[in-house]
Amino acid sequence: MATKKAGSRGKRTRKSPSGSKRRTTAKKSPTRKPAKKKDSRLARAGVSAYNKPKRTPSHPKKSHVVVAKEGDKVKTIRFGQQGVKGAGKNPKTAKDKARRKSYYARHNAQDSNPSKLSARYWSHKVKW
Repeated sequence: MATKKAGSRGKRTRKSPSGSKRRTTAKKSPTRKPAKKKDSRLARAGVSAYNKPKRTPSHPKKSHVVVAKEGDKVKTIRFGQQGVKGAGKNPKTAKDKARRKSYYARHNAQDSNPSKLSARYWSHKVKW
């Protein structure tokens, strides 16, 4: 069995220059602000941060998901038809140009300032 030294009760002592023992305290580390807890909606959707869209190939209906944040409002949005590719920002063929024109006509694309909390905003930004 290990034996304890007499007078040592787990406290650190240090000899002062005069020879007497005095008790010292451990130095405190600088205080840090507690880390902000990550929003559970980000983990549930599987995205890394707010307003970062991600493909969802295993979802039965929707092709993308994003956790949108505008001010203090937060909303999980699924958008895009699975398996359909948009014509892109600069369509080359006449068929793609017609698809893009029809898409924008169907989805009220003339609104110059759509909300980030709408699927239309994200669909236009990511797929078309």
